[in-house]
Amino acid sequence: MKLFKFTFASISALIVAFSANADSITVVSWGGAYTKSQVEAYHKPWSQKTGHQVVSEDYSGGLAEVKAQVESGNVTWDVVDVELSDALQGCDEGILEEIDHSTLPAAPDGSPATQDFLPGALQDCAVGNIVWSTLYAYDKTKFDTPPTTMADFFDIEKFPGKRGMRKLGKAMLEMALMGDGVPAAEVYDLLGTEEGVKRAFAKLDTIKDHVVWWEAGAQPPQLLADGEVSMTITWNGRIFNAIAQEKQPFGLVWDGQIYDLDLFVIPKGSKNKEAALDFIRFSTDTKRLADQASWIPYGPLRNSSIPLIGTFHSDSSIKMIDHMPTTEVALKNALQNDFEFWADNGEELNERFNAWLAN
Repeated sequence: MKLFKFTFASISALIVAFSANADSITVVSWGGAYTKSQVEAYHKPWSQKTGHQVVSEDYSGGLAEVKAQVESGNVTWDVVDVELSDALQGCDEGILEEIDHSTLPAAPDGSPATQDFLPGALQDCAVGNIVWSTLYAYDKTKFDTPPTTMADFFDIEKFPGKRGMRKLGKAMLEMALMGDGVPAAEVYDLLGTEEGVKRAFAKLDTIKDHVVWWEAGAQPPQLLADGEVSMTITWNGRIFNAIAQEKQPFGLVWDGQIYDLDLFVIPKGSKNKEAALDFIRFSTDTKRLADQASWIPYGPLRNSSIPLIGTFHSDSSIKMIDHMPTTEVALKNALQNDFEFWADNGEELNERFNAWLAN
């Protein structure tokens, strides 16, 4: 194991910097089962270790609130869980603090964090924590023959009922193309053309009158449970929780899933920057990332965490590794979110998506 030496001066400086912060930090995430997993794996043990409390807030993604806080000079959020495209965009716009990766904990075998994290997980202003998936789920009680492909999601005649979809262009446009027969490997090349964008919206037009739109991640499982929809786009961890914890009769379709990374960032001008950095270093070490995976099936972004993934926290018969978006079955016709594409085109495409919604 690698040993680190600290001088008295460096320890004193750290204590002074850390104690200058408030007694609490505000950590913002996506709510529901996901935030619950973070509270159990990150918040509680970090608070126990440091004596600092974590105030947890929920949001629906994007950078609008972070940008507003930074520009007003009144930054009240200290750590935010964001998607990769937002981490890149926010760093480019100068609204996020840069993070020195050399200060992140090494792996148990002494390997530096820069070698232990998976590709894309470490960015100039962000440290990754999970890989997750956008896919669709369905109510098993509604169909004698279950859906199996992305095309089935768009087939109202063969699979009747309302559809739940996220009120955002990202992922919905890609799924529309895959639902129209475009192979996953060709989606972004096509979506980068006007022809491809028009084709995606044309496919969405075919089910627009049957869609219930959602914005928060806790909504899709509830829409299914309440019978408001027969299928819904959702995040794999949220629907797993409904199945495993609440025993809901839901099924998952991995065909056409879009997997992505989430990362921790610090808004520029956080009043608790040192405490926020300490929280991120703690929460993204090998043990903590593996611990989170016992609460929700999102893959940890450290190689050293993967062998430590165990069973579901409340049911030891469920092996969590089997429910990750990175299994062989799940990846058969999967699409990795192109974060650079969305960092470059997200604003324009989401504006077009909102205009399409309004018509």
